[in-house]
Amino acid sequence: MRTWRPGRDRRAVRHRPPDPVAAGSLSSAESPSVVVVGGGVAGLAAATGLAERGVRVVLLEAADTLGGRVRAWPVTLPDGLPGRMSRGFHAFFRQYYNLRALLRRADPGLERLVPVADYPLQLAPSGGGAPVVDSFARVPRTPPWNLVGFVAQSPSFPLRGLAGVDVREAVGLLRVRFPRTYSELDSVSAVDYLDRLRFPASARHLALEVFARSFFADPREFSAAELVGMFHSYFVGSAEGLLFDVPDDDYDAALWGPLGRYLHGLGVEVRTGTVVEGLRSAGDGVVVAGSMGEVRADAVVLALDTRGLQRLVDASPDVADGAWRERIASLRNAPPFGVSRRWLAAPADGLPAFLGTSGYGPLDNISRLDAFEAGAAGWSRRTGGAVVEVHGYALRETGAGVREELWRQAARVDPVLADAPVVAEEWLVADDCPLVDPSPWHLRPTVRTPDRRVVLAGDLVRCDWPVALMERAATTGWQAANTLLADFGIRGHELWSPPLAGLLAR
Repeated sequence: MRTWRPGRDRRAVRHRPPDPVAAGSLSSAESPSVVVVGGGVAGLAAATGLAERGVRVVLLEAADTLGGRVRAWPVTLPDGLPGRMSRGFHAFFRQYYNLRALLRRADPGLERLVPVADYPLQLAPSGGGAPVVDSFARVPRTPPWNLVGFVAQSPSFPLRGLAGVDVREAVGLLRVRFPRTYSELDSVSAVDYLDRLRFPASARHLALEVFARSFFADPREFSAAELVGMFHSYFVGSAEGLLFDVPDDDYDAALWGPLGRYLHGLGVEVRTGTVVEGLRSAGDGVVVAGSMGEVRADAVVLALDTRGLQRLVDASPDVADGAWRERIASLRNAPPFGVSRRWLAAPADGLPAFLGTSGYGPLDNISRLDAFEAGAAGWSRRTGGAVVEVHGYALRETGAGVREELWRQAARVDPVLADAPVVAEEWLVADDCPLVDPSPWHLRPTVRTPDRRVVLAGDLVRCDWPVALMERAATTGWQAANTLLADFGIRGHELWSPPLAGLLAR
């Protein structure tokens, strides 16, 4: 009998939930209650995991829509028609097993996700030459053939550059073992690690500009352990390939709106536009206070961004102990990013749906939303124009000049963008993403806190498995639910991850 797996990787790892507590349960109620603070990916996963096991859940979200840092919201265009804005393009990789499990609750066949044919990466030309473009569309997906195939066809890996690579260090990428590898690379930055590897200068844009900057981080402050984890998860350790899907409409319409309705059907009380101001002990439970008044529950999941968590912990002296509170206060955010979306009065058919860039000043990627989002495609059909977005990570400046520089650099990629009349534009700058720096891995906060009634979830939370970004948020959300379910005496949910060890790991 064939064993079910969440993807094509036979080495994907199934993780069983913790055993339920037989005695001394966190709650004596027949139907325990939990407040989930934060309606992003992590909070939605936690709320789903709890409600599906019969826990009474109240989900509180400060914004007017669900999705957190992957949310969308309405805007009005100059012609009076509605448009949508978000914080920028997100790739839903095939390795995102636990995020996909969450999305299947409202979309069992994942029909709202559509594949993007390639993950092209373009390096700006130098010395009057042509741009260097790397493609993953025709690279084998199974390790180690994906690595061999990519190096063989990539213009970023010239033979003379490969000759200088430290072979012993390079083979180490195939000997990783998580979570041990996370600790072994403590205090090493991504730049330092590539120096140690003697990585070809011509290929550094692949490692630094794509992997490191996708964490909104400057590579000099980005953890080498996370870089190695991403090499493993997306490429040298996973058979899913470096390919991804995108929603067929804006995030709210395609993903979070349907999931919100699913939660409503489970009896979850979802309150958007609700600000939580503090927590306090109440006997064996917790009282959550804020703009909604007070809500008492047996436990609480804090699924917040870094500053939101720090503010709430600072306002809640009953939560945990001093050492833990100091660790939360010491967390840092990554530098700001900017995203500009333009509705253009000319088509941009020469642009792919997504293009990663390097060497184009602050520009990190370009996406053409009318290539896959139904709302943007409808606007394009009506007007003959295009909806294009540019994104800059780890920005040193955030003024209007940076926005114009992003578009100037985008026009170097496709000159059509220089002349297309702009019908409307939305410009957003934010700096609320966690910084995954080289600080000691064991000091990062975990799902479990010193207070059994309080658990954490989100991409700022430590996870033993090689997962990151949206998948870390979803995974720790499920883990938060499983932790409380076990303490309630209830069995939780099975989870999956990419392989925990490299092909040559002993």
